[in-house]
Amino acid sequence: MIEQPSKKKMLLFAGSSNPELAEKVAGELGTSLALVDKKQFASGEIYIRLEESARGADCFVMQSHSNGVNFTIMEQLLLVDALKRASAKRITAVLPFYPYSRQDKKALPREPISARLIGDLFITAGADRLVSIDLHTQQIQGFIDEPFDHLTALPLFVNYFKDKFNEPVSVISPDAGGVKRATTFAKHLEAYVGFVHKKRDPKIHNVVEAFTVIGEVEDRHAILVDDIIDTGGTIAAAAKILKEKGAKTVSVVATHGIFSNLSVENLKDAPIDEIITTDTLSQNGNIQEIGNVKVLSVSSIIANALTSIFADDSVSALFMGENVL
Repeated sequence: MIEQPSKKKMLLFAGSSNPELAEKVAGELGTSLALVDKKQFASGEIYIRLEESARGADCFVMQSHSNGVNFTIMEQLLLVDALKRASAKRITAVLPFYPYSRQDKKALPREPISARLIGDLFITAGADRLVSIDLHTQQIQGFIDEPFDHLTALPLFVNYFKDKFNEPVSVISPDAGGVKRATTFAKHLEAYVGFVHKKRDPKIHNVVEAFTVIGEVEDRHAILVDDIIDTGGTIAAAAKILKEKGAKTVSVVATHGIFSNLSVENLKDAPIDEIITTDTLSQNGNIQEIGNVKVLSVSSIIANALTSIFADDSVSALFMGENVL
């Protein structure tokens, strides 16, 4: 009989979209990123080759998905496929921002459910597990037949606002669908909860008309809580109404700051005192033009989750169950 001492090895790989966050996570883990040769052919096709052995290793593949989202998805899929063919023991795809998450159902006839397709692609490529932060909707977890760890940036935001205001605070969701998220946040700040009633035409993307506020905001500090800021139209409209209803200040919290080009026009002159987001996505120059954006890092949250996965410990215990919103 041949016996070999049990050895576990963790390897962290990263795509090209957000190397700053990947390096921070590696630093938190006390390691360095595994080496990968990443190139593009003249035709635009992606070439991937692992430059170290992954045989028998617990492998994590990080990639953020925003600018050039279709390229970054394909690059991460190829990394997963390369690891599968290199005999990795377990492959975990880490998607700080889950791509196509806003297409999680059919709003109109003959539409795809793209969020489901993304999950299918990663599982088919060879991923044994998925990890993401603050999903647009919880139902995305149900699309995946393999383990899916849902992390949250809530602790970062709670720490930021814990002792910021002496006066009363109201935590406001920019739509009815985010009330549960706002309620969880408000609990930690001992704040009131409300939401903005809005109407969106499903045939016209990125256009929102906000109507009124449900909840108390007059002479209170209002904190708008959302998961994504893309064009900023929803947030700008909600902030305007909060000011009209007498809010002392308006702060905005959103885990994923896409800040596409229209966001500069929408947010630069909006009545918003500050916007707090995270580095789940690599930030472009638009945040400098907007001028009042502060970026917090989720590197410790991801590193702690990956450590728990590697050790086969509970991930939800890290968040005391509040990653299930």
